[in-house]
Amino acid sequence: MTQPKTILLLSGLSGAGKTTALKTLEDMGWEVVDNLPLLLLDRLLDTPLPAGHEAQDERPLALGIDARTRGFDAEAIVKRIKSLRQRHGHDIETLFLDCSGVELERRFAETRRRHPLALDRPAADGIARERELTEPLRRWASQVIDTTGLTTNALQQEIRNRFSREGLSEPVLTILSFGYSRGVPRNADLMFDMRFLRNPHWDDRLRPLTGLDAAVADYIREDPAYEATVGKIEDLLVTLLPRYAEGGKTYITVAFGCTGGKHRSVHVATRVAKYLQAAGFSPTVLHRNIESAPQDSLEKRRPGGPKA
Repeated sequence: MTQPKTILLLSGLSGAGKTTALKTLEDMGWEVVDNLPLLLLDRLLDTPLPAGHEAQDERPLALGIDARTRGFDAEAIVKRIKSLRQRHGHDIETLFLDCSGVELERRFAETRRRHPLALDRPAADGIARERELTEPLRRWASQVIDTTGLTTNALQQEIRNRFSREGLSEPVLTILSFGYSRGVPRNADLMFDMRFLRNPHWDDRLRPLTGLDAAVADYIREDPAYEATVGKIEDLLVTLLPRYAEGGKTYITVAFGCTGGKHRSVHVATRVAKYLQAAGFSPTVLHRNIESAPQDSLEKRRPGGPKA
């Protein structure tokens, strides 16, 4: 009888990062098989461990499947996975890597690769066709990562956060600061706008500093709305995060934004992360735009003055 296994079915659009994700899982100790013909899936799952290995030594299995896989049929794959769960009790998760069409076209142009479904046509045709073919998998996937704005390193970190074999009893928590003028983070689960707070950018002494500096923190804390608002956000998160865990959510990103992503959002994200750590959570703090150069044109308005 087949022993229940931990299986991750990884699919997505060509160019969205499947190779990077599978390589990261392999580095984390997963057994990885890419583009396995579906007819061989049962044979793979029935293969016994080598002599001398115990059941607890079996590594989790990651299966890469996309439109190039022999016999690819998204609806049939969904039915097959459901059957494997019911018949053998396998713990199966599904991850779909998505990406915007414009970004995929740029990636194919940069790497000079042809899209596998449009070898003699523009990449846009292949992207549209593949999106149509894989839509049932995306709709059914238990997790979706949009890699449009992710670097290779950022995607690797995302995979490590979500599929680490340790510390799975609580959601992986990321506290992110960012600048609205430089784009909204696509993978944020909760987002708080800090642009209502007084802006250190317009103080010549504070402009070169960041929200990690004490002088900037003191300036922001002097805002009359600061303490009550940030305190309510902290209370809200302490209430919500355990509910996410109870619902089986394995990761969550809480994002704090200001105009440039250098002062207000950085300070508040740092404060909230410390508060959550003291409350028993284990947040990772990322400051996406802290190194970005301050620009008056992005900040829009001087205090008491007209729009720039």
